Formats: sequence, C-alpha cells, structure tokens
Amino acid sequence: MSVTIPIQAIELAPGSQIAIHNMSWLDFERLLEDLGEKRETRVAYYLGTLEIMSPLALHERPHRIIAYIITTILEIQGRNWEDFGSTTFKRPDIAGVEPDTCFYIQNANLVKGCTQMDLTVYPPCDLAVESDLSSKTTLNAYTSLGVPEVWIYSNHQLTIYILQATGYVKSSLSPTFPNLPITELIPQMVQKAINGGTSQMLRELRTLLTKRGEGENI
Repeated sequence: MSVTIPIQAIELAPGSQIAIHNMSWLDFERLLEDLGEKRETRVAYYLGTLEIMSPLALHERPHRIIAYIITTILEIQGRNWEDFGSTTFKRPDIAGVEPDTCFYIQNANLVKGCTQMDLTVYPPCDLAVESDLSSKTTLNAYTSLGVPEVWIYSNHQLTIYILQATGYVKSSLSPTFPNLPITELIPQMVQKAINGGTSQMLRELRTLLTKRGEGENI
C-alpha cells in the first residue's frame, strides 16, 4: 500500500534538505502552488529531481550582505540594475530554481515592468548569488536556464562560475565587475559587515571605491 504525504506536512530542520526523484514537471508546478510564496524553503528542479532546502539563519545573512555590496558597487559605477531576489525561474519540463538572490544588470532595461517572470518573454537573470550551495541539481538548473554568472559564497570564500558551452567553469574574475577583485573583496566586506555592522561596512566600501575611481582595481 502506498502512502501519500501532503507536502505541507513535511518539516525540514534549518540547514537540511530532501531530494525527491522521478517527479514530473506537472507535479513540480503543483508543488510550487501548494508551497506558496511566503515560505522559508528554496526549491530546485532538474529533469525529474526535486530538491527542497531549508536554509540556516547563518546562511541567509551572507547573501543579503552580498546583495547590498553589489548594489553599492553598481550605484557608484552609475549602472542600472534590478534586484529580483529569490524569484522562481522555470524552463518547462526541464528546470526550475529559486536563487538566494539574483540581479539583472546587463539586461536591467529588458525587465522593466516585469511582475511575473516568464523566460519566454524575459531573459534569465545576469547574476545569481547562492550561499553554502552544495546542490548539483541547482547548478544543472542554472545551466539549463542559461544564467551567465553564478556566485557561491561558502566557508568565507566566494567562487565565481561562468557559463560556457560545456557548462559552468570556475573563474577568478567576474565578467560583471571585470576591474574589481571580487573573490577577495566580497569575503572581506561580508566579514566586516558581520563584525562591525552592514551600514558601516557599506560606508567604508563607498569611500574605498570613490577614492580609487569607479571600477578601478582596489
């Protein structure tokens, strides 16, 4: 006898995740409806495999700090941007993913007026940020969606992944910020924010970038 457990009945401890295999795209869509938008969990789907993750509070803070750093740099550089947070991106029948946070930068002007993400109308985000990501399903989903740049912050280090024809490759440089040592800058600023406060860190960052000139090496 098979037993069906409502998805709402599944409780994940913070920092844990579960994987469900052989799930159809239709079931994934129904699950998203059942879960609703106001929740703490993140989901990733790729070719029949679903992962549901419940982040730790310690997981949440770094990616929010990184988002503040990104927008501060963009403001100083005078560039347009749109923060789409943990928007659900879907490529029907293949992949779906919810970044910890994500940005449109190069394509910021193309998502003006967007209130519901549809990848047949809008391009994928230019930059996705993940904290403590160890999910192959998530990276596979990003590959299928065509997200050009993914940052993963884990263990006080930032790894940059750039999408190429064969998949993601690690890079020491960010195409979004080619003149900044992002892999060094981000961990330093995150730690400063945690130790001394985010607003103080951002003031120091603005001063540093302004003194050096927009986009110049730090």
